[in-house]
Formats: sequence, structure tokens, C-alpha cells
Amino acid sequence: MEMSNDVLAWGSVGIFLMLAELILPGGIVVFLGTSALVVAITLQLEIIDNWIHAFTLWFIVSISLLLLFRNVSQKLVGGDSTIENTDENLDVFGEEVDVLETIGPGNKKGRIQFQGSSWSALGDGTEIVTGEKVKIVCRENISYVVEKLS
Repeated sequence: MEMSNDVLAWGSVGIFLMLAELILPGGIVVFLGTSALVVAITLQLEIIDNWIHAFTLWFIVSISLLLLFRNVSQKLVGGDSTIENTDENLDVFGEEVDVLETIGPGNKKGRIQFQGSSWSALGDGTEIVTGEKVKIVCRENISYVVEKLS
């Protein structure tokens, strides 16, 4: 293969990879394309002269660009990021649920209907009968602690 064909091939691959970044966002493919363009330029200037050198240079430049500039470009471009509650118990507190099995008196467990499933529940010591609406106060191991609605 002639040198001009190598330059054209590496240049085409580089431009293709850089344009592919529009379809495959993430900030990686553009650096691979930039590396291919660097290889095409070095081939054109006859700094390197065979395919082994070309691939070695491409690998080195690609890894260097990824390590040096990916974090910088991510900070400049940004993106959507949200920080949500990771403690699922916080979303549960205050939810109104139905009693399926009588809870109490004392520390006798009953059952509640919550999120489409039946859960064991403890009360405040008073009897809470089947069919009543209660509010979830907290969670104790695998049981919810509930109280009557005021």
C-alpha cells in the first residue's frame, strides 16, 4: 500500500470516528478519531513509515488523550445528573395503608397492604382492626410500625 493511501485511510477513519461521536456520545470515540488524524498527519509528514508504527502511535495517542482530556471534556460539556434519595425507607414514612390482619393489642403483629404486597406490621400497643387506614411511622427489621390516622 502506498503512503498516500495510508494517509487517506487513517484520515477517513479519523473523520468517521469523530462524526460517530454524534451518534455514540460519551467522549471516547472523538479521541480515537483525533488519534487517527494524528497518525494520518505523521504519515503525511513521513515521521513514521509503516503500519506497525502507525498502530503503535494510534494506541499511544488514544490512551494519552483518554487519560488526559476525558475528565476535562466531561466537565466542560456536562450532562444530566441528578442525586436522588438512596434510602428507600425515607419514601415510605407517612404513607397511608390498609390493615389486612388485626394489629395488636400489645406487640402482636398484624399485616398491612403496601405497594401491592402484604407486610407484617406492629402497632403502638392498641388494637388496630382489619380494614382501618393507618400511617407508616418507621420500619423495624422486616416489619413496619404503624399508627392510626388522627
